[in-house]
Order: sequence, then C-alpha cells, then structure tokens
Amino acid sequence: MTRFKIGDRVWLFNGQRNGRAFGTAAEYIALAEQLVTPLPDHLSFAEGATLGIPAMTAWCSLFADGPIVGKTVLVTGGAGAVGHYAVQLAKWGGAQVIATVSSAMKGEQARQAGADLVVNYRDEDVIARAMAFTGGRGVDHVVDVDFGGNIATTLKLMAMNSTIAVYATNGNRTPVVPMRELMEKCINLRSLVLFALPPALLAAAQADITKWLAAGPRIHNIAAQFALSDTAQAHLAVEKGDKLGTVIVDCAR
Repeated sequence: MTRFKIGDRVWLFNGQRNGRAFGTAAEYIALAEQLVTPLPDHLSFAEGATLGIPAMTAWCSLFADGPIVGKTVLVTGGAGAVGHYAVQLAKWGGAQVIATVSSAMKGEQARQAGADLVVNYRDEDVIARAMAFTGGRGVDHVVDVDFGGNIATTLKLMAMNSTIAVYATNGNRTPVVPMRELMEKCINLRSLVLFALPPALLAAAQADITKWLAAGPRIHNIAAQFALSDTAQAHLAVEKGDKLGTVIVDCAR
C-alpha cells in the first residue's frame, strides 16, 4: 500500500542518491516512497523544486539536536539556498536570528526572510555585531555553510554549551579542528550530509516542513528556470556563482 496515487503533487529530496547519474533532470524517475512529500496546493511545482535538499538540510541543521525556541541562531550565508530557508525556519522555531551575507542585495533577502540582524561580513565586524546583539553572551547555534573558512571567526562568538551545525566546508576542505577551544566552551560540533542522516530524523523534517509551509506565506527564491533540453545551461548558471536563489530545470517545458 502506498500513500500516493497517480496525479498527486509532491516534492522530493535525494533524487540522485540511488545511483542515478543525472538526478532529477529527467521526465520520469523512480524513488523510494520515504523520499517524497505531498506538495501543498498553494505552491507551484517550481517552488516545490526549491525545497528538496535546501529545506531538508536547513531543518536538520537547526533541529537535529532539539528545539531552538528562545535561542540565538547565526546563519552563515543567510541568502543562500540552505541559508535562506534556515533563516525562515529558525524564526518559525522561535529563535532570534543573525544572518551573515556578502552584499547589500543578499542582505535584503535575509531581512525579508526574517533575520533580526544582518551582517555583511565583507565590510562589517561579524564578531562585534554578534556579541553586541547577544549582550556579550554569544550565539547558541550556528548553521554553517563553510566550517573551515569561518571557524576562526565562529569560535569567538559562540556561547557556552552551544552548537555548530556544519553542512559544507568549501573554503577549507581539510580544516584543523580546534578541539581544545571547542571543549572549553562545551561546543557541540554537528556535521551532517542529508543522505546519511537517520530515517527517523528525515521523516521528522518532512513532517515539520509540511507544518511550516501550512502555517503562513514563505519565500521560495527561484533564480532562473530552464527547459530540460537546456540542463547544461542550468548547470552553467549555478557554476557562475552569482545566482540568488535556486536554478530550476522544468521538465514540462
């Protein structure tokens, strides 16, 4: 027995993790049922396509270790695909949110998502701004897009008994982990990659994201849409590095 029928609207994640060479860039794919979630009627298919890995990664980065209500969360890359959802989900989860960005345009995106404080790390002192915002206590939870590139800064703004949730480390792929400094503040280092997380946690993420989508209007940033025949151009748009939102391949076009 399946919980879906032909014609149901859905969103999905981990479409490439079954050994499929081209992920979801196809007219039809087969997926394990647990990777598929009903898509609310008020969302377009393009908006649903922005959820997947970004929203699931954001949720798991925030809630894998429990509730965040009343905490201060720092989202690095607050206008990125994961970061933009992390800001929205953190606010929904009852946290105060700081977002770091690299431009004024991205700063506006983070503010629209609900960030209480936006810091442009290119020309502002992230540590000073974060510590002032928290009254000198530091932040409780970090959702980090670049652990290796950020750790020197991150360590200086963490509160006691806090958590750094790491889902990428592209700036420095083999960073030195400063264990003594982490230990002295009892900082929990939570590393994650979506396909390896426990099924129960992923199911909780799907259920909570469904509740979040139903609880109010959300922002789903679509940077560009390409036809299936233009998939190579879609990849080039991503690799260019200046997109704001998610690049969509539309199999119906």
